[in-house]
Amino acid sequence: MADNQDPVFNIQRIYLKEASLEQPNSPAILLEQDAPNVEIQLGLGGEQVADGLFEVTVTATATTKIGERTVFLVEAKQAGIFEIRNLPEDQMNGVMGVACPQIIYPYLRGNVADIVQRAGFPPVHLAEINFQAMYEQQLQAAAAEGPADGAAVQ
Repeated sequence: MADNQDPVFNIQRIYLKEASLEQPNSPAILLEQDAPNVEIQLGLGGEQVADGLFEVTVTATATTKIGERTVFLVEAKQAGIFEIRNLPEDQMNGVMGVACPQIIYPYLRGNVADIVQRAGFPPVHLAEINFQAMYEQQLQAAAAEGPADGAAVQ
């Protein structure tokens, strides 16, 4: 019976939740010879969807431009449903902000590269991400903001 209190972490499902591709300046932009600039933005999200079940999402937006004109814009949201139980509250954010995105991200990378390549462009390969370092930076930023907010309250 003591086993019922052991921490539980299971992957229930990994899926592509949303994907879009826009080529607003095609076909003229496809004839350009200049090298495009690529800008990539990442986002993380998470929410409880049922007792002990959490959906975690990682979103990537890749915008490719030549000058001010967009060659293509691709956005993909990869998600996973995870069973997480009997975990101390202080560890929950770390699991949802580090462990879950590390599992989801390789699927997102593959989907973005595939979408871009199927659109007729060389694939965009998203860089590897250190989610642990990103999480620690967010904690440091929150800690730096905390004292300023507390000082104002006095």
